Amino acid sequence: MMPNLPEPTPLLLASRLAQIAPFHVMEIGKLAANLEQQGRSIINMGIGEPDFGAAPAVLAAAGQALAAGTLQYTAATGLPQLRQAIADHYRQVFGLEVAPQRIVVTAGASGALLLACAALVEPGSEVLLPDPSYPCNRHFVSAFGGQARLIASGPAQRFQLDCEMVERHWQAATRGVLLASPSNPTGTSIAPDQLAAIVQAVRRRGGFTIVDEIYQGLSYDGAPFSALSLGDDIVVINSFSKYFNMTGWRLGWLVAPESLVPALEKLAQNLFICASSIAQQAALACFLPESIAIYEARKAQFQRRRDYLVPALRELGFAIPVAPDGAFYIYADCSALFYRGVENADQLSIAILNEAGVVLVPGLDFGAHTAQTHVRISYATSMENLQEAVARLRVFLAAHHP
Repeated sequence: MMPNLPEPTPLLLASRLAQIAPFHVMEIGKLAANLEQQGRSIINMGIGEPDFGAAPAVLAAAGQALAAGTLQYTAATGLPQLRQAIADHYRQVFGLEVAPQRIVVTAGASGALLLACAALVEPGSEVLLPDPSYPCNRHFVSAFGGQARLIASGPAQRFQLDCEMVERHWQAATRGVLLASPSNPTGTSIAPDQLAAIVQAVRRRGGFTIVDEIYQGLSYDGAPFSALSLGDDIVVINSFSKYFNMTGWRLGWLVAPESLVPALEKLAQNLFICASSIAQQAALACFLPESIAIYEARKAQFQRRRDYLVPALRELGFAIPVAPDGAFYIYADCSALFYRGVENADQLSIAILNEAGVVLVPGLDFGAHTAQTHVRISYATSMENLQEAVARLRVFLAAHHP
């Protein structure tokens, strides 16, 4: 006989969860999925994922690794040959000499941000970010007891922080800055001279600078630039997901000061042991000339989509004061398109989804500053889909703004 046991009680959740907001874009995704199940045609311009898969050589390398059975743990910092390949990539693309021992291969850019924040964010300390910015970045800060302080940033600053803002908002508790260039959701980059000024301002205060460059390979205007050119003390995050089209492979990396690498290695050993072995072996083929040629051709397709969609959206009434120069996002002010009963970006996004079958992401996820007035529009879908979406939006807006 089993003894009579007391009724189970709900588990007490950690208080840090109060700082982690729900991801609103996922709710829009659920609504879109329900409509598709009902037989509706839905064009998804909300997803932040390339509509291309891994290059053929990458798939072949993964198959070879599977066939060989070489799928054991790697070093916590990654395969030495992959760290070297990444270092060679910095030399070839940016003319930068980055020692491979400064590179730590991670389980996606998320794993890289996890390690960086675990190593650098003190409980109770503050990290400055722009508002708008990718929500998970501030949540990594919160997860380690820090306070992500979002600073309202508009078109005049390209929706980014600038040096004056960093100096004005730096306080005794401030530990550093977390930037993204190009940015999700805005697709805008920080100009190199402005980024250099920010780095100098942070250095003078003894802080850290983390720059998320996961969309750096998808920069369309100007010469290739990495924050690593500004000094060895900057922590740079990157990923195989966006330029290399390997989202589900969960592979990224960070470049850190060499003195920080032992701490990052210790954290990686304890938090996730190592990044996926098969993904690492496959990623070596990313740097083959035939793979790079494919990525550059796809990048040109993204640029053509951007060059079509920005003027098309402006013609429809979306305000885009700063044209995106990277990633595959347009951050648009939609407030001129509101109508009776639809008075914020969230309501407009849901109305467009229900009536036009087009998915846009309202600004709710990206910070309070633009939450009610802006939408993020992704062009990570085919040109045919973009043209159809514009046609549907034109019909929708004509119905509500006769």
